Amino acid sequence: MTSRIQSATPGEHQGEQATGQAPYPTGVGSVSGRQNGREGRASLDELHETARRIAANVERVLVGKPDVIRIALVTLLAEGHLLVEDVPGVGKTSLAKALARSIDCTVSRIQFTPDLLPSDVTGVSIYNRQSGEFEFRPGPVFANIVVGDEINRASPKTQSALLECMEEHQVTVDTSTYHLEEPFMVIATQNPIEMEGTYALPEAQRDRFTARVSIGYPDQQAELAMVDEHAGHNPLADLEPVSDRESVQRLIETVRSVHMSPEIRRYAVDLVAATRQVPEIRLGASPRATLQLVRAARAQAALSGREFVVPDDLHTVAVPVLAHRMVLTTEAHAARRSATDVVRAILHRVPVPQGSNHR
Repeated sequence: MTSRIQSATPGEHQGEQATGQAPYPTGVGSVSGRQNGREGRASLDELHETARRIAANVERVLVGKPDVIRIALVTLLAEGHLLVEDVPGVGKTSLAKALARSIDCTVSRIQFTPDLLPSDVTGVSIYNRQSGEFEFRPGPVFANIVVGDEINRASPKTQSALLECMEEHQVTVDTSTYHLEEPFMVIATQNPIEMEGTYALPEAQRDRFTARVSIGYPDQQAELAMVDEHAGHNPLADLEPVSDRESVQRLIETVRSVHMSPEIRRYAVDLVAATRQVPEIRLGASPRATLQLVRAARAQAALSGREFVVPDDLHTVAVPVLAHRMVLTTEAHAARRSATDVVRAILHRVPVPQGSNHR
């Protein structure tokens, strides 16, 4: 039921997005990690170069979708998890595999099926007759990047096995707690159209995904390029890592250090709070969503070459971070309003902090 798609040196034990930007920035700063006061931190130049290599590698597989790739990079650098939701055949699993293979770290893949058990995900304790003790056999979740294919085909009982992993980066089995490797990221795919034999993700599960993206159909030119390049050859077969676990961890440290002024922090809180006051929403975004929005905005700022967050960073990541967390009312569904529409309306309604200096 599980298979390794790549093995490397182990560690230690949107709805919709339309930014119009390239998956990596065109200009960066030059402040080093040592100048910032922490040795384990990369410079913005290093972050730019690493992000450029990863994005170019993924673009070899997913042609013509730079905005989707950028959100995937934002999620990785924000220490989050990515939900890829779209119709069959648009490259959901290819995106997940390409991002995983672009980083030289431990990777595992889980094909979610109705008969999958929680122990098939987290691992199980097995009795050793020679030692007379139980030994823990780790499951596929013990990897830096876990690719969960068609996550909504597993039962809610099995889906719940990921709750502790995604939030606390640990697994508890038989009263024993095992910490997961760092960095840790879950990339899950699901098909929202074909609902036969599937189980809708519960709100607690969806809320643990930092961002949701929909890939969508490619334009004709991108699809023609895909036919020319991919029809006789699978680009995933030759995809080589362009970064490693240690480098990604250094980039994450850089993102953590990106400055967010009190005004921008207040603006982020106001945006999330507004989702709880709109009459079209039955369940608004949680405080966890506020934290994820802030982390994603910091990653977006770093990818844009800045050491500080501006309102545009929050606007760029608001839809993929917030839309999938909200539950609309029956009236909103009847009026054919989507969560994406509601988030965009909130962005237009909530006042933007005034002033050009957000340092």
